[in-house]
Amino acid sequence: MQVKDIFVSAPGKAILHGEHAVVHGKVALAVSLNLRAYLRLKVTTTGKVCINLPNIDTSQCWDLSELRRLIHNFHGKRDEAQRLDAELVKRLREFVGATNGNLDTCSMATLSFLYIYLSLFGSGELPSLTVTVWSELPTGAGLGSSAAYSVCLAAALLCTSGVIPAPLKEWDHTARWCQEDLELINSWAFQGEMIIHGNPSGVDNAVGTWGGMLRFLAGKIIPLSRVPLLRILLTNTKVPRSTKVLVARVKDKINKFPSIMTPVLDSVDAISCTCEKVLSEMTCEPITGEHYNILEELIDINQHHLNVMGVGHPALDMLCRVTLAKGLHSKLTGAGGGGCGITLLRPEKRRREAVLHSSSLCLIWDQLNTRLSSGHKVKLHHFSSACLYCLWGRKKVYPWTTAVM
Repeated sequence: MQVKDIFVSAPGKAILHGEHAVVHGKVALAVSLNLRAYLRLKVTTTGKVCINLPNIDTSQCWDLSELRRLIHNFHGKRDEAQRLDAELVKRLREFVGATNGNLDTCSMATLSFLYIYLSLFGSGELPSLTVTVWSELPTGAGLGSSAAYSVCLAAALLCTSGVIPAPLKEWDHTARWCQEDLELINSWAFQGEMIIHGNPSGVDNAVGTWGGMLRFLAGKIIPLSRVPLLRILLTNTKVPRSTKVLVARVKDKINKFPSIMTPVLDSVDAISCTCEKVLSEMTCEPITGEHYNILEELIDINQHHLNVMGVGHPALDMLCRVTLAKGLHSKLTGAGGGGCGITLLRPEKRRREAVLHSSSLCLIWDQLNTRLSSGHKVKLHHFSSACLYCLWGRKKVYPWTTAVM
């Protein structure tokens, strides 16, 4: 065991274009947000493993003896993420009660944690520890909350096991891992995402690991080094939905109507590529209204395509209508079916303020005026110097005083 107290964070994400199409081999553009998930891991001597998730009102503890019984003939390698161990997943589902299609957030978060923990420590002595995770990201809203959670879990547990180093020096406030370590963090985070979502694209955990803006195609990640600063309005419809269910719905529609849906996927691919080209132009020439005109048209076209795929929702349609009445353009981000929508805000302050103070939105949904970030990858923090609370709605969550039941 190399680290006894670790504090890490990872950003959420917004997908600009390519939702669902990316699962079927098309280009997606995703960018990190200046909203993060935070994790503190503390090694203890209690003989228990505990996880506290205050955002979803979950706190659980297990004796080490209970967890040891879940490990049978373990032969995994900690320094590389293997294929998902279906037998271990089955045992864990029974252990946490996530059987018979139970996909609630608490069960999936617990299952992901236990899977990564047992996979990394199962070949040796199981450590006693307490993990607390809190977040600025709403769950089930399409902002990559589960991926940020999985990235934090992977980074902290890999570091605690000694597979990757803790690069934080005594005088540092934050530190980042090298490319090789980030790739390992990303691969283990993807394991967590597969448990939670079934057949994820890998986009969310990649953004949570590397930050910035990424071009994602068939598992290949290309960071876009030069992107303009864009400001968006995030609107949470608060309509719950399951990414796993929506991904399966799109797949079923493609299988049912291949000659219709294949051109739709190709069009979404072209939208992503066109958007990438425009964003690149905006970094090397004066930004004009025409650049924003094109970005807005692409948003509208992509939203129509997502409705064709069957992942729209009346609440998202209302968002598009309300913002369009103010001269702005919106689309869903993430899996759809509710969750969050994004609205591109032009630089003109007067136009931006008109939407931010729209009673049609403020009376119904949460809004957050935020930036698409060019940095903010997964980070290791100095615990004493980090921000030790986050605002969740209007409630302060103090992780260091969370009771362990």
